[in-house]
Amino acid sequence: MRLIPAIDLKAGRCVRLLHGDFARETRYALDPAMQLSKYRELGADWLHVVDLDGAKDGSLANRAIIERLAAQTAVKLQVGGGLRDTEAVGRVLELGVARAVIGSAAITQVDSVRAWLEHFGPERLILAFDIRLDAAGTPCVATHGWQRQSELSLWSALANYADTRLEHVLCTDVGRDGTLAGPNVALYSEAVRRHPQIQWQASGGVRDARDLHALAAAGASSAISGKALLEGLIPAEGLRPFLPNA
Repeated sequence: MRLIPAIDLKAGRCVRLLHGDFARETRYALDPAMQLSKYRELGADWLHVVDLDGAKDGSLANRAIIERLAAQTAVKLQVGGGLRDTEAVGRVLELGVARAVIGSAAITQVDSVRAWLEHFGPERLILAFDIRLDAAGTPCVATHGWQRQSELSLWSALANYADTRLEHVLCTDVGRDGTLAGPNVALYSEAVRRHPQIQWQASGGVRDARDLHALAAAGASSAISGKALLEGLIPAEGLRPFLPNA
């Protein structure tokens, strides 16, 4: 399993949200480019970048920063936030981003996203499903920067892409995101059991190396970590098994 560090951008700053709530943010006095360099030195070969302004408003608001990050070639970028039409997806890929992360559109524009998988190629796209567990424990999808909650389950959402060449899915448990409460390992175990052909990226709650080993045992292909890495909570020796260039 690969560890992918995450940087969330809001108004040009590195931030983290608690439970996806835009009113509950932690700001970090970190330069995004310097943070990328730090992760590269640790051995990371991918960086996950979320344009939170774009996720909320539907436009790539932090384009200049993303373009600067993509200009280096040692660490590949996967970028999401506000990618809701063909032009927006094409523009972010033209910046040098390796993968575009498709969030709300994967729910609200299924036909378009199916066409994007064919046009851009499944290796260039990740479908990102942000979920909250309902009272019965069913993972239900949230959209538009986690501001809208649907009754559509993760499994029903994926059924829309059953006959496509979909390769990559990022699943975030919003209830654990930014909490350092531990990931929802059972969710990813079930996801891998139902869809073993998909390369699952697990996000939300990672706090220590034990969590990374648990996600690897569950079958996740990658784990996304933001807060734990930004705050230096996991010693470098605990990260090395999950960083290809360590």
